[in-house]
Amino acid sequence: MTDWRDFDAVLDRCVTDGLDEDAALRDAATEALGPLADTPAAASVVARRDLVLCGWRAVESVYLRLTGVSVERIAPEGLRMRAGDRAGRVAGPLGSLLRGERLALNLLCRLSGIATLTRRFVEEVAETGVEILDTRKTTPGMRSLERYAVRCGGGVNHRFDLASMAMFKDNHVAAAGGPEALAEAVLRARRSGVPVEIEVDSLDQLGAVLHLDPDRILLDNMPPGEVAEAVRRAAGRCYIEASGGVTAENAALYARTGVNGISIGALTHSAPAADLARDWEAP
Repeated sequence: MTDWRDFDAVLDRCVTDGLDEDAALRDAATEALGPLADTPAAASVVARRDLVLCGWRAVESVYLRLTGVSVERIAPEGLRMRAGDRAGRVAGPLGSLLRGERLALNLLCRLSGIATLTRRFVEEVAETGVEILDTRKTTPGMRSLERYAVRCGGGVNHRFDLASMAMFKDNHVAAAGGPEALAEAVLRARRSGVPVEIEVDSLDQLGAVLHLDPDRILLDNMPPGEVAEAVRRAAGRCYIEASGGVTAENAALYARTGVNGISIGALTHSAPAADLARDWEAP
C-alpha cells in the first residue's frame, strides 16, 4: 500500500506509472533510429518565461530509470528563474533522453506552475503575516508532489486528507441539523484527537459556532468587509481562514482583514503549467 504522505514513494509510483503509460520503452520512432539511438547527446532544461522552479527531483527520478543518463542540477528548487535561465542538464544516449523527455517535462512544468502561482499569492500578502494555504483540490495520486510545490512557492499546506482534521463543511453542518446542532459532532471529533474546523458563510453562522471553541473557522465566500467583522467577533479565539472568491488581485484586501490564512484551491487545480523546454546541445 502506498504511503501517500511519503514524497519519495509517491514520486516513485508516479514516475513508474508515467513511463508505463507513455510506453517509453517501446518508443516506435526512437527504435526506428536504430544504432543512432545510442549516440551520445546532451540538453539543457531552460525557462522560457519567468517562473519558480520546482520538480527537478522528478526529472532525476525519470532518468534514473533510463539507461546511461546523467542528470545535473543547476538551479535549486524554489528559485525564481528568468526567461533563458537553465534549470539543469541531462546527458546520455540519445534514445534514453528522448524516451524520458515528455514525462520529465510534464512533471517539471506542472510542479513549477503550482510553485509559480503560489509565489504570486504569497508576494501579494507579503508583510501581513497571512498564510497562503492549499486545499485538497489536487490531482489524484499527486497530492504529496503538489503540496511540495506549494511549499516551494512559499505557501503552507492545509490538512493532508479527510482523516487528519475534522473539517465540518456546509454539507456536514446541514446533515447535523445546522450550526446550532453541531455540538455533539464536535465533541465526538475531539475525542478522536484531531483538530476541528467549522465552515461558516455568514456572521450569524459564526455566532452559532464560536461557543464550540473550534481550532479553526473557515469563512466561506464572504466579502472582505464581512471577513473583517468576523475576525473582530472571533477576537483571537481560534485560527480564522478565508476562502472563496480570492484572486491575486484582491488577496491583499483579504489579508488586511486580519485573518490568519487564506486557502486557495486554484493553487493546485488551476495553476497553468510553467514554460520550460529542453534545448539540445550541439554534438
